Amino acid sequence: MSTAKARRDASPSGLRASGEEFTEAVLRVIESIPPGRVLAYGDIAELLGVGGPRQVGAVLSRHGSAVPWWRVPHADGSPPDCSEVAARKHWRAEGTPTKPNGNVDMRRARWEGRTP
Repeated sequence: MSTAKARRDASPSGLRASGEEFTEAVLRVIESIPPGRVLAYGDIAELLGVGGPRQVGAVLSRHGSAVPWWRVPHADGSPPDCSEVAARKHWRAEGTPTKPNGNVDMRRARWEGRTP
């Protein structure tokens, strides 16, 4: 395993970018995002100090229905694939700042929270 890959796959706390502990950590972060705020996939990985957008996306694809998944748009503010209509409906209901094109205004909506 390369050194760079090892850094992506494990955090200083020992959390690895796969497995049950990582899944639970990702879901905890998503559950902690307040209504009207968002974090991109990469933001969540950065908060956890391990993995990247793809690993976070993999967790959401398998377990996303159990958490407010609409609070995790792409880095450009676009909604998750195949859930555009539902995500935008949630954003309107929660008062999430959006741009005229309907995507989240990441500058205004990004949550500056901490890892729960």
